[in-house]
Amino acid sequence: MTDKKRILITGAGSGFGEGTAIGLAKLGHKVIAGVQISPQVTALRRKVEELGLQDNLRVERLDILDAYDVKFALTWDIDILLNNAGIGEAGPTFEIPIDLVRKNFETNVFAALDLTQRFVRKFIDEKRPGKIIFTSSMGGLFTPPGYGIYVATKHALEAIAEALHDELRVYNIKVQTINPGAYLTGYNETMADNPFRWLDDNHNVTRRADMKAIFDSMLGTPQGRLDPTEMIDAMIQIVPADTGKFRNVVPQFVEDMLKENQTKAWANEI
Repeated sequence: MTDKKRILITGAGSGFGEGTAIGLAKLGHKVIAGVQISPQVTALRRKVEELGLQDNLRVERLDILDAYDVKFALTWDIDILLNNAGIGEAGPTFEIPIDLVRKNFETNVFAALDLTQRFVRKFIDEKRPGKIIFTSSMGGLFTPPGYGIYVATKHALEAIAEALHDELRVYNIKVQTINPGAYLTGYNETMADNPFRWLDDNHNVTRRADMKAIFDSMLGTPQGRLDPTEMIDAMIQIVPADTGKFRNVVPQFVEDMLKENQTKAWANEI
């Protein structure tokens, strides 16, 4: 691959996706920012114009659950696919409605895998190298209470990425994961609000106040409200690179915590 890459980023209407798209375009890469809904297209295109990045940053609607959007996306010539789109459903795993579980897996796992398979086949048929990246999470490597379903989708992505990493090596297609810590993009905070749509003290075992206390204990600390600029700066370097680690956890203290947690897991008892 050349120094300047053609990169498609899904879920680029806000947060890490938007920041990474802008940062990569500023470095001269040709970026397609795929956003979920039409108002995001208008808003981001206006920002692109204000930044003077029209030559490098193209904004398109790409709802990864929409078959027509996906079919159109496959007409784009890219070197790198960054699967960044995702949603988060939180709440007690033993009570969360199953339809919300299915919805979370449909977006985070099935749709991401479907898009990946299609671009992988495109790379192989065109006999050229490529790169697939999944925005996973620190939650792809451990499971805090209250986030079991969301992180289950990220655990699934970790397994998929590991398999693809080995399976696609022969085709010169590289695979990576990016595993952010708890950055303050609004994503985690919105996810923590989601259970209160359905948690009912007159019906559920889990009390709303107890659930809120769990979320506050995680998101109300400095470690749960990290500056997303750090993560975006890292992604801008990781995404276009021809070499690097398979798994990329940022910041370092989160990587250290995850390794310690995984070691302790072997001693867990019921």
